[in-house]
Amino acid sequence: MLNIDAVNQYYGGSHILRNVSLTLKKGQVLTLLGRNGVGKTTLLKSLMGLINIRSGSISLDGERIDKLQPDARARLGIGYVPQGREIFPRLTVDENLRMGLATKPGGTAIPTELYELFPVLKQMLHRRGGDLSGGQQQQLAIARALAAGPKLLILDEPTEGIQPSIIKDIERVIRMLAARGDMAILLVEQYYDFAKSLADQYAVMSRGEVIKAGKGSEMDADGVRELIAV
Repeated sequence: MLNIDAVNQYYGGSHILRNVSLTLKKGQVLTLLGRNGVGKTTLLKSLMGLINIRSGSISLDGERIDKLQPDARARLGIGYVPQGREIFPRLTVDENLRMGLATKPGGTAIPTELYELFPVLKQMLHRRGGDLSGGQQQQLAIARALAAGPKLLILDEPTEGIQPSIIKDIERVIRMLAARGDMAILLVEQYYDFAKSLADQYAVMSRGEVIKAGKGSEMDADGVRELIAV
């Protein structure tokens, strides 16, 4: 589904991503871990085309996408939930969800499945996004990314600043989406137990490089917790 091959990225004279290579298959969750400032969010922005890579390649379903604009990548089936959620605070929940349909023909209905995944959103359809709690905003951000039916879902630290009960809801939804087998999920996360519970595969970054990768079931044995400890 997703193939990242020897990607390099610079900010000014700083080498931020160093020959990063990752592969993610449909129906799998790949958890990307690492301390703050190691390049995880930069990699995600590179996948979405928000910043251009200096060298290497990014392919989705065997098609090179690293030269495409962000809107073209979204049309090909990438859903992105940025760190900090970035919902539209002055728009209602309903309007935020419709923004997720921007790549679809006019008049496309919001999938009812979103309300099954996140029942609270149906109760708050006409409430402004900025009036929701942080956890509710995170659920809205994920639902907005799912609205267009992506085949690759990218999540940047979805548990950040979220209360434990909603973390459990988000974990349940990610597990359900992966189990369907029609979507690949790239999860950037610092909450180790959450990441381990969902990971089919994992990768650890340090100083812009992937320094360790393997099966999610082997994260404890591979000493991943120690690698990301502050």
